[in-house]
Amino acid sequence: MPTAIVYFSLTGNTAWAAGRIAEALGAETLRLEPEKAYPARGAAKFLLGGKSAVFGEAPPLRPYSFDPDAFDRVIFGFPVWAGRPAPPLRSFLKAEGKALKGKTFAAFACQSGAGGERALRQLEEALGAELKAKLILIDPGDRPSEGNEARIAAFCGACR
Repeated sequence: MPTAIVYFSLTGNTAWAAGRIAEALGAETLRLEPEKAYPARGAAKFLLGGKSAVFGEAPPLRPYSFDPDAFDRVIFGFPVWAGRPAPPLRSFLKAEGKALKGKTFAAFACQSGAGGERALRQLEEALGAELKAKLILIDPGDRPSEGNEARIAAFCGACR
């Protein structure tokens, strides 16, 4: 099943997980990048990112190439901000949502604290579809572990 992994990564944790999942599934990846980058450190990271997530912002994205007809399955990856998917994912869904109807979906969320379950439910609501597989990781690139590797392997198995 042709698979695309569409993800946003601010600090590299989601990119790390996307790479592992893409390798395991033979998937193509699309990294979403907002036109105006979010701060990656300090209080501004939490204040601006959290505000953007809480207020449901959909920041303009840098141009990307994505043909939804080329994929049967789309896996979304995102950091959890204030219990929500990071806003660049919302931007992608606003632009491509209608073209994604009828696809099989899965998602993984990377977080430092909590809120992943809520963020995954919000993604299901935005898609109007249930996720076939779900995965929550705690800073997987910053804190590599055998547990994360096992969870990624199980997620990939559930996606097949």
